[in-house]
Amino acid sequence: MRKIIPAIALILGGMQPVAATAAQNMDFSNEYNASSIHAEGDSYFIEQVNELTNGEVNITLHTGGALGFKSADHFYAVADNAIQIADTLAGTMGGIDPIFLLSSLPFLADNEDEAEQLYRIARPYYEKVFADNDQVLLYASPWPASGIWAKKEVASADQLAQLKIRTYDKNGTLTLKEAGASPVKLSWADVVPQLSTGGIEAVLTSAEAGASASFWEHLNHYSAIQYAIPLNMVHMNKDAFDSLDESQQQAILEAAKRTDEHNWQEVRSRVVSNYEELNANGVAIKTELPTDFTELLTSAAKPALAEWLESTGEDGQEILTQFEQASNP
Repeated sequence: MRKIIPAIALILGGMQPVAATAAQNMDFSNEYNASSIHAEGDSYFIEQVNELTNGEVNITLHTGGALGFKSADHFYAVADNAIQIADTLAGTMGGIDPIFLLSSLPFLADNEDEAEQLYRIARPYYEKVFADNDQVLLYASPWPASGIWAKKEVASADQLAQLKIRTYDKNGTLTLKEAGASPVKLSWADVVPQLSTGGIEAVLTSAEAGASASFWEHLNHYSAIQYAIPLNMVHMNKDAFDSLDESQQQAILEAAKRTDEHNWQEVRSRVVSNYEELNANGVAIKTELPTDFTELLTSAAKPALAEWLESTGEDGQEILTQFEQASNP
């Protein structure tokens, strides 16, 4: 017994730290690849958490959809604690609440300053939806402005007509269909396979996203239409958050605050480096677009805005009123 009892004690005694450690291990899902602006921002967040908790909270980032989840899966996967944290394209949550379509409303925010201002105004509304579904909104992960990647130049109504172009949410689908294209809503993970097989011939996304996926292997024109500056949102399961002690919770929130600020600064600097990379890979970039083409797109965007306002009611109108007042003091 003298040999057995110590062995049992060691086993039972060893179980306590294992359970405690497991409660502090978290999986973080991101559909985009490791070199994307979002994965880099998420890595920055993890570094901040590690620093602020002295390594007590271990978060593992899984990029490229490695856990089998696309952005469209993330909301419920986090709510169910199948994953603890996710970086999710906001527009994919438009079916859960139309408030998430705000950042991708076309031609609403003209630049990064306005996009950040819009996010700050709307953040309490985003937080409420997450809170109602047992989640915590940590920070935003903004994209550089969306443009059109294509095999040929797209700078006129004729060049856009019937173009099989990928969109990332309902707003893009409505707008580009209204403008005469043939839009196809696709999750990011499906874009390159569809380009390879000819399922699509153009993509609505940023220069950043196209560069991170080496779009020049399929497409060699980029039209900078400044369509929108959409957001990804990083959200965490509430039970996972509550399982941490108070100091760890405060560390998570402080790390999220730092990352929010970091990401908004980072997005402002990406376009120059993106364009340099596109040029180096033979992509023709068109930044000066004909007035009649931009007017076509702006007009085509009106139904999406009207539908969003109708679906969000007083909340949507209040957000846009505050945004207009802030933009025109």
